[in-house]
Amino acid sequence: MTDLIQGHSGLHARYMPGFGNDFETEALPGALPQGQNSPQKCAYGLYAEQLSGSAFTKPHPERTWCYRIRPSVKHTGRFQRIDLPLWKTAPHVLPEVTSLGQYRWDPVPHEDRPLTWVTGMRTVTTAGDVNTQTGMAAHVYLVTASMQDDYLYSADGELLVVPQEGRLRFCTELGVIDLEPKEIALLPRGLVYRVEVLDGPARGFVCENYGPPFTLPHRGPIGANCLANPRDFKTPVAAFEDRDAPTTVTLKWCGQFHRTKIGHSPLDVVAWHGNYAPCKYDLRSYSPVGAILFDHPDPSIFTVLTAPSGLEGTANIDFVLFRDRWLVAEHSFRPPWYHKNVMSELMGNIHGVYDAKPKGFVPGGMSLHNCMLPHGPDRTAFEGASNATLRPEKLEETMSFMFETRFPQHLTDWAARTAPLQDDYIDCWASLDKKFDGTAEPK
Repeated sequence: MTDLIQGHSGLHARYMPGFGNDFETEALPGALPQGQNSPQKCAYGLYAEQLSGSAFTKPHPERTWCYRIRPSVKHTGRFQRIDLPLWKTAPHVLPEVTSLGQYRWDPVPHEDRPLTWVTGMRTVTTAGDVNTQTGMAAHVYLVTASMQDDYLYSADGELLVVPQEGRLRFCTELGVIDLEPKEIALLPRGLVYRVEVLDGPARGFVCENYGPPFTLPHRGPIGANCLANPRDFKTPVAAFEDRDAPTTVTLKWCGQFHRTKIGHSPLDVVAWHGNYAPCKYDLRSYSPVGAILFDHPDPSIFTVLTAPSGLEGTANIDFVLFRDRWLVAEHSFRPPWYHKNVMSELMGNIHGVYDAKPKGFVPGGMSLHNCMLPHGPDRTAFEGASNATLRPEKLEETMSFMFETRFPQHLTDWAARTAPLQDDYIDCWASLDKKFDGTAEPK
C-alpha cells in the first residue's frame, strides 16, 4: 500500500481494524524489515527508530518501530518558549475561582478570527498533576483554519478527541485520520501531527490524559461481547511526507509550550509496526447494555474507554457514552437517579436531548458535577419519569458523554469568567418539592 500525504490533496485516509493490535504497514513495498527491528541498513536509506509509550519492562509494553526518512532528532532544534494562555495543565488551582458547585455551560460560540487546533484550544477543567502523570484536563476546541507547515506533539499525555461540529483531518507520523461528529480519536503521547479543517467551523471536546493510556474496560460478567468491540477501532495505514519547506514544531511539555524551526516535514515515517498508534472509533457502533427487568444500572455500564489509576477499580479517567437505546425496566425510575459520587464528572452533549436534563443541556454544551456534589434529574425529568406509563420506550436522537475522573476537577479562569456559563443551572432543582406524607399507606 503506497500513500503519500500531500496536505490538502484530497488523500483518503485508510485504516486497519482492531484495538491494541500489533500492526504492521508500509507505504513503499519492502520498506518494513522482516524478522528484526533494527537491521544494519534499512531499505530506501531509512532510519529505524522506536517510539515508546510505556516503560520497556512493562508487561505488553506500548511501542512502535518506525522507519523514517530522518530520525526525529532532526525534527527539533533549539526551542523557544511560547505562550498559549488558554491551554492549561494541572495542577492549575486558582484561589479566586470556586470549583465547588454544579455548573453548566452553553455551547462556546465561534470567533471571527482564524483559529487553528493550537490557538483554538480552551481549557475548562484540570485535575491531578501532570508532573506525576496522574489526572487529566478537559478542553473545548474551536477550529476554523488548517495548520500550515506547523506541527504539534505533547509529552504530557494522550488526547481523546470528541467532535461535536465540523470535520477534521489529523495527519500524523503514522498515518491519516479523518474525524467527524459521533466519532472519537485517540492521539498517543509523543505523536507528531498537524490538523486540517475538512468542513468547518469545527467545535468539539478533548480529554487530555496524563496517566496510563486509554484501554477497553473489563466487561466482567457481561462477557466477550457488546460495549465497544475491538474490531470497530480503526488505525491508519502508513503514509508519509517527503517535503522540504520551512516548518515549525510545537512541543507541549509539563504544561509549557516550546517551538522549534526545521526545514522539512516531520511526518516522514514510511513504514511502521507495533501497538502504539493513533486510532478512531465510531460511537454509533457502541452496543449499550442495560437493565431488561427492573432498576437503572450504574453509569459505569456505559464505559467506552478507561484509563486506569493506581487504585484498583477506580479510574484515572472513564469515557462514558449515553447514546440512543431502549428503556424497558418495569416499576422503575428509568433516568439516572440522584446521587453523590467520589468521581468528578464533566459531561458534554454531542447531539440531541439528554434524558435527565431535557431543558438547557444542548448540543455543544457542557456540565460539571464535582466530587461528592449531589446531582440528578431536574423536576421535569423527575415528574415525567415518576408518572409515565412504563411501556418499552426507545430513546432516540441522543448522544452525550462523560469525562469522569477520581480527582477533583478545577475550573480555569476562562471557564469561570469567559465561557458561556449558565448562572441559573442550580435552579433546575429549586422547584423539586417535598412529597413526604407519613400518614399515607405505601403503594
